Amino acid sequence: MLGTAPGFWWREPGLAARALAAPSLAYGWVARRNLERGARVRVPLPVLCVGNWTVGGGGKTPTAQALGRAALAMGHRPGFLSRGHGGAARSPLLVDPSQHGADLVGDEPLLLAGVAPTAIAPDRAKGVELLRQAGCDLVIMDDGFQSARLHVDVALLVADARRGLGNGRVLPAGPLRAPLGSQLAHADAALLIGEGAPGEALAHQLRDAGLPVHRATLGSPNAGDFAGRRVLAFAGIADPEKFYASLKAAGAEIVATRSFPDHHMFKPDDARELLAEADSLGLDLVTTAKDRARFQGRQDGPMRGLNRLARVLDVEVQWIEAETAEALLRQAFARFSAR
Repeated sequence: MLGTAPGFWWREPGLAARALAAPSLAYGWVARRNLERGARVRVPLPVLCVGNWTVGGGGKTPTAQALGRAALAMGHRPGFLSRGHGGAARSPLLVDPSQHGADLVGDEPLLLAGVAPTAIAPDRAKGVELLRQAGCDLVIMDDGFQSARLHVDVALLVADARRGLGNGRVLPAGPLRAPLGSQLAHADAALLIGEGAPGEALAHQLRDAGLPVHRATLGSPNAGDFAGRRVLAFAGIADPEKFYASLKAAGAEIVATRSFPDHHMFKPDDARELLAEADSLGLDLVTTAKDRARFQGRQDGPMRGLNRLARVLDVEVQWIEAETAEALLRQAFARFSAR
């Protein structure tokens, strides 16, 4: 997966997209085959999968966290399942934030583990078994829709309404992880986060195909901490511009930005440069929780200073219709019971 999505993915198809038509066709054929013929192992817990139509930046991890909190509020014992992208672990593992770093388990599992037990496992069924042994009664799978490794009771696909599906082409000609028709055939519902013309066009397209479309926004519970602050904002996520926009909406004055590739593992030289620039300009350092997870607790050289000084703009999914999360969770349990 590319560390930085090419800009042409989010524009009308042009020369670059057409030039990649052949590899896109091949990738789409494999992705369609996976969705249609995937093993889809049945596991002894209900599975609610939160995926993206496209590569990165759609908001699936905040959505998974919000569903986990809703499940807890309903009296359930949810557990999260992740592949652990970016981490070195190759065996099934229950994440312990006090012992494990992003270099071992990945950044997203560390965030999920702050809500409920989280397992990482290339073999998803083995990860489910860890969650079952931990006492969980529900699996919320962060990603994994297109790989079709587990039988999913409810598949919720998330998109950022500002960008929609981009140019509508499959990797590498565009951001789609699989042909849209194949994804529609296996999705149960869609969630659009935020506002934007691309999202409205997508909503009409999905509803015409008979797919329920839910809506949400991303809110910042600590936005007031940044009002009027002059900041250097930095991020290594799929869509850093979305973070910068959220920070600006919180009232911060963004004097400088530094964007890194998605899942970037920060090095002492990165920290040294960020600290020096912020100090020279008299700026606060601000980043995302996902980025912070990749350097939190590190004390090697300038990483100590980055840990001490970098502040996080928190974000959380806020449902437009309050009953959305509960309805999705009830649907997952009902379908599990009917298997």
